[in-house]
Amino acid sequence: MIPESFIQELLARVDIVDVVGRYVQLRKGGANLLGLCPFHTEKTPSFTVSPSKQFYHCFGCGAHGSALHFLTEHTGAPFPEAVRTLAASVGLTVPEEPRTPRQRAAERERREEGSRQRDILQQAQAHYRAALKQAPQAVAYLKKRGLSGEIAARYGLGWAAADRRGLAAVFEHYEEPALIESGLVIEAEDGRRHDRFRGRIMFPIYNGRGQLLGFGGRLIEAGEPKYLNSPETSLFSKGNELYGLHEARAGIRAEGCVLVVEGYMDVVALAQFGLGNAVATLGTSTTSAHLQKLCRASDRIIFSFDGDNAGRKAAWRALQACLPWVAEDVSMRFLFLPEGQDPDSYIRAYGAAALRACLDEASPLSRFMLDELASRHSLNEVEGRAACVHEARPLFAQIPSGGFRLQLEREFAQLVRLTPDELAEMLEAGGAAPQTGELKPVSIRKPENLPSGTRGEPAWGQHDATAAQAGEAGWEPNVGWERVQDPESFPGMNGSAQSQGTPRVPGKRHRTRRTTARTVTPMARRLLQLLLAHPELVEGLGDQQLELLAHHPHLLLVRDLIALASTSGARHAGALLEAADPESDLASAIQDLSTELMAQELPDPRAEWRDALHQIELQSVQEQCDRLIETGLTDKTQRQRYQDLSRRLARLKSRTG
Repeated sequence: MIPESFIQELLARVDIVDVVGRYVQLRKGGANLLGLCPFHTEKTPSFTVSPSKQFYHCFGCGAHGSALHFLTEHTGAPFPEAVRTLAASVGLTVPEEPRTPRQRAAERERREEGSRQRDILQQAQAHYRAALKQAPQAVAYLKKRGLSGEIAARYGLGWAAADRRGLAAVFEHYEEPALIESGLVIEAEDGRRHDRFRGRIMFPIYNGRGQLLGFGGRLIEAGEPKYLNSPETSLFSKGNELYGLHEARAGIRAEGCVLVVEGYMDVVALAQFGLGNAVATLGTSTTSAHLQKLCRASDRIIFSFDGDNAGRKAAWRALQACLPWVAEDVSMRFLFLPEGQDPDSYIRAYGAAALRACLDEASPLSRFMLDELASRHSLNEVEGRAACVHEARPLFAQIPSGGFRLQLEREFAQLVRLTPDELAEMLEAGGAAPQTGELKPVSIRKPENLPSGTRGEPAWGQHDATAAQAGEAGWEPNVGWERVQDPESFPGMNGSAQSQGTPRVPGKRHRTRRTTARTVTPMARRLLQLLLAHPELVEGLGDQQLELLAHHPHLLLVRDLIALASTSGARHAGALLEAADPESDLASAIQDLSTELMAQELPDPRAEWRDALHQIELQSVQEQCDRLIETGLTDKTQRQRYQDLSRRLARLKSRTG
């Protein structure tokens, strides 16, 4: 694990302008720099980079983040690799966890084995590509399928001849064990060897970084299996990879979605007709690892299946894999083509425009799920409706809490003639979903260390609802940020209290799961903006100010941000975003404020900060006075308390005047 402290040191040294400038042509635009967004197609620059905040934001598609986030999203590099790339650019060495000599030797051996296998695969790929040019039957087959030489070159298509030991001409030491380990050669029980791929069109399979992992081969004549993949190796696992994802990145941005199809030929054929956003699973059902990659690639995912019974069964399996990943900001849809048609045949028969129209009309996951459940049971009978609820229970258990699940439960309740409350009670009684052992989105919590102060009952009464209405000081409330934790229950900034969850693991990237909507007051929004733009304001907070913030019932996100800035040492907005738990409400708040972060710099942010805290204190004292008056001031202690607060209130108002 890479220490968070190192990530913050790295972000403090790296200049986001240099990092983004390697991929995007930037020009000066006031205090910021402008360019064409690399995450979607545009003609007018809406992509903005702030040197002072070390933060980028696109006003067109909403992409935003730090230099490190840009590198992972734009290049597809895993988080550790992106860290090492940035570290090398500024002369830093990524700290490694202490390891024994045996562990270091094993790691070195794994790296050498991986490098050796990649070299072997690259040699084989060069051989297959050269062989295609000399294979008229293979070229004729590709032309018959409507593929051009340009598309074949783009996807690196090749040809494995029918010769049993064709690779012996490539590898002098055909008996080398590494040829078996790389999946290119098979050894029979009698010790004789032969090539795994023979008489097949070869499709190289790359990971998101463009590294060759293995191959898929398709027969051009009758035979079985029609499709053949590389076996599981130390580099390749078909349950983790998607064919064409590396080549499809630009197409996904251009089309605004990723299309998941069944085979290599579908991917390549769609690209031939101008739809370069297709990927394919490698002969296996959709897995959680696939979903993780798809959600990173696009927030709109469309699965294409045949309309026959087998296609719908495959779609139902894909839907179940999708359920843990559904969210309000991700659209998952299912396209069923007419029976006998696949994306390849459909686009040839009707053209790209017709297929795009079908994609626009694809069924949302919710509709497919409800329709499929309804088709399996007799909903005009009590028994059928009860069985339907029984089948649906483990499905709902996999869906994260939030707006999507709430809406889906309400529609399903109508379907089975229950009230939403009755259905919720029945679903709750069903228990947790069965464990499958697959990767699931996990909420990884960062310790919520907050300013020290007296714990217990808040010093203020209930917040006046009118204070949260739009228009106060020009700040609009936001109803998309939420908390599931009691605002009163926060540990001290000194870290003595028990953490409320697991620290954020650098490199984990998950989409935020929203659970309970709550209004963020205009004052909270103002403080969040100031802190995001100027994390150094935290350093000037005194004990009285910390206690003031600690007791406010509507400043939990502000306290979270103060704690994050204090514990992480983040020095700018980009570093704060990188340090925030991606699953947290604070990360959602930072995302919501991304546009405002690019606003013009304030002339005196410290004065703005002091004024905001002054307004909070003024409101606090006024509310305490009001509550004491409501009690009637029946005893000496209350009257003395009221007098003290009144004098304090007068001093605060005089400073305001």
